[in-house]
Amino acid sequence: MDLSNVNKLLGEEFLTWLWFKSEKQSGLVEINNEVFAVYFSGRVVVEGGEGESLEKTVCSGEMSELAEAKQGLRLGKKVTQAKLKFEQDNLSWQLSVKGEDFSFSGCKTPKIEMQLEEDESDEGRFLEKMYLVEKCVHFFFSLFKQFVELRFSPAWEEEQRKIREWIVGNKD
Repeated sequence: MDLSNVNKLLGEEFLTWLWFKSEKQSGLVEINNEVFAVYFSGRVVVEGGEGESLEKTVCSGEMSELAEAKQGLRLGKKVTQAKLKFEQDNLSWQLSVKGEDFSFSGCKTPKIEMQLEEDESDEGRFLEKMYLVEKCVHFFFSLFKQFVELRFSPAWEEEQRKIREWIVGNKD
């Protein structure tokens, strides 16, 4: 198995696990004493099969119940793309992720005040925006680190059982 296939498999497992964790924990996550929320928001792509028999289901729309994507999981499809939403301290970030190569797109940070106050510079606004982008990436990589530690531990087998139960029991 080549590295691109390993990355694709790991990415699909990560996104499926993340969806499971976000639903089972009502979105709330605590990593290293930092609490934030993660939700699947707006767009999820699930795929199954290969070549000409590849089937893809795209569910989109704000506040979508993602019922078709959940049905796809029950049919053996894997999550290949997702739009994630992070929340912390009344602030909100959005990020789209592709499982095959962990590429990000559409990163939206909380809005910053664009009107400068006295004694403020454009540099301060830029640094604040970069901090917010970095915070979004931090949320993602904290979750991925937690997943990798679990994925390559003896506890993964039990976690897989719970994920399978969630998928089968998810009749939404």
